Amino acid sequence: MRQGAEARVVDLGDRAALRDAITGCDGLFVLLPFDLTVDDLDAYADAVTSSVAGAVADSGISHVVMLSAGGADLPHGTGPIAGLHRMEQALQATGTVLTALRSGHFQEKVGDLIAAARAGVYPVFAASADVPLPMVATRDLGATAARALVSPDVASTSIDVVGPAYSEREVATVLGAALGRELEVVVLPEDAWAPALIDAGFRPHVAESLAELARADERGMLAPRGDRAVRVETPIEATIAGLLAA
Repeated sequence: MRQGAEARVVDLGDRAALRDAITGCDGLFVLLPFDLTVDDLDAYADAVTSSVAGAVADSGISHVVMLSAGGADLPHGTGPIAGLHRMEQALQATGTVLTALRSGHFQEKVGDLIAAARAGVYPVFAASADVPLPMVATRDLGATAARALVSPDVASTSIDVVGPAYSEREVATVLGAALGRELEVVVLPEDAWAPALIDAGFRPHVAESLAELARADERGMLAPRGDRAVRVETPIEATIAGLLAA
């Protein structure tokens, strides 16, 4: 604000208000919030996408940076990421230049497991706890998005944002050390994923969507397939320290 920014609070579902807020801007950063309270995840994603894409078309804004995800090139079979696929498609159809930042696993996902870890357990929703996968810190995504806004591409592109690779067992070791205890790594069988999520408090349709996401990951459907890649470096140790200090 001290540098002259104007704050506007807008509901992403309000096409007219969003259009008014972004008209005259050089660029827009947008994401699709994951709302656990809605009764229909697909209908919610499509409503937000329609509003955002409509506002982009109405405003004539020339460049949009979107937080997407690995697997967003696929139309289905990826749980909530399918909504990101449809948002990418809708934004490209407006004629704007779209920079889609496709991230893999967020390092901050470990925050959802801290309560279980304090009880000594680290659950794994995968076939193995020993397969290294790239994990991105959200601070790196923010910096990457800022650079993309300041230096826009001349044509629409998808960028894989690739962080350091860790196995779930390695993450459990780091988290356990930060908590001062050894954690039991429990690899859950696939048929237990949705029930375990329901037991953790997720609504059944949300649990099923997240279980589908985990299955897609197992099948390699979330692997980087963008036009180019950007590598980022924040280590998992820094992210876990920040989560525990919050």
